[in-house]
Amino acid sequence: MIRVVLPAHLKTLARVGGEVELEVAGPVTQACVLDALEARYPMLRGTIRDPITRKRRDFLRFFACGEDLSHEPPDALLPEPIARGTEPYLVIGALAGG
Repeated sequence: MIRVVLPAHLKTLARVGGEVELEVAGPVTQACVLDALEARYPMLRGTIRDPITRKRRDFLRFFACGEDLSHEPPDALLPEPIARGTEPYLVIGALAGG
């Protein structure tokens, strides 16, 4: 079971209150976690990544085990604690301003 933490605005859109738990078959990559998330919560399609290019949306970042994975290849394996479900995969809303 993969644990995913969403930013507040996506929790509201998906109508979830806390962590989301997902079943992911096969190797655990960012792409397969996001595929499973969008399959379970179709209202999130297009909010985390572009539906055509599949690239991460601006102002969203991906973290796992204290590491920023936002610029890692989508098919790179996630750390073992994420795959085991002992650590959450974090989707964080980035801040901007000046």
